[in-house]
Amino acid sequence: MRVVPAGEHKEIAFYEGDFLVKTLKDESDLQQAYRLRHRVFAEKLQWVPPTEDGKEMDMYDLWGVTVGLFGYDGALLGMARLLPPSGKFMLEHEFGALLHQGYAIRKAPDTAEITRLCVNPDIRDAKLSSRIMLGVLKGIYQWAVENEIRYYYLEVEHRFLRALRMLGFPCEPVGPVLKLPPAEVGAVAAIYDMVRFDEENGQRRPEFLEWISTLTTPAGTAVTGRTSTFSQAVPALV
Repeated sequence: MRVVPAGEHKEIAFYEGDFLVKTLKDESDLQQAYRLRHRVFAEKLQWVPPTEDGKEMDMYDLWGVTVGLFGYDGALLGMARLLPPSGKFMLEHEFGALLHQGYAIRKAPDTAEITRLCVNPDIRDAKLSSRIMLGVLKGIYQWAVENEIRYYYLEVEHRFLRALRMLGFPCEPVGPVLKLPPAEVGAVAAIYDMVRFDEENGQRRPEFLEWISTLTTPAGTAVTGRTSTFSQAVPALV
């Protein structure tokens, strides 16, 4: 299997209110991401052991793509790392126990995996934290549109999966809820279908679909209709 370097995937960049959502390229931005991941996944959730330098990194960073949401001061407030099918998914190794026995992981070109999804834990304002998470989810959606991704796998806390489903993201579990060591927090793996998202929200939450498919480019251009259905007909973001 040929691993496609992160640079071969199409990038995104757009404004979401006062926030800038973009694909991380600069080393300084990536260093912020590694430190934020350590804060969340090593210190708070304890999914991985802490490191002396306060940065959480692994082999998946070699082919993963990070989408981040930045404040006006350039601080990274939220992020997600996306793994394309050209490389291994975490679901194939670290989180394999979250799959039903005999489940065949989809590794087609239209499938990716959402990993290291998080918001800065120092943000105590619940409304602001929710805005940041929604902005990151919009970035994930738009990266999929830009790179012709239809399906996403993800592994999250069970309660967060329920929250995603309530928001309108049709995430279907692909295995049981398990308490994984060392944190012993209930985790679950699921698959998210972009086309189903568009169809269901187009009927039930048209204003939400309009929001997630409408954005402002760094040049100030307003772009609409950037859904999975019309991915071939909309302008690129960068």
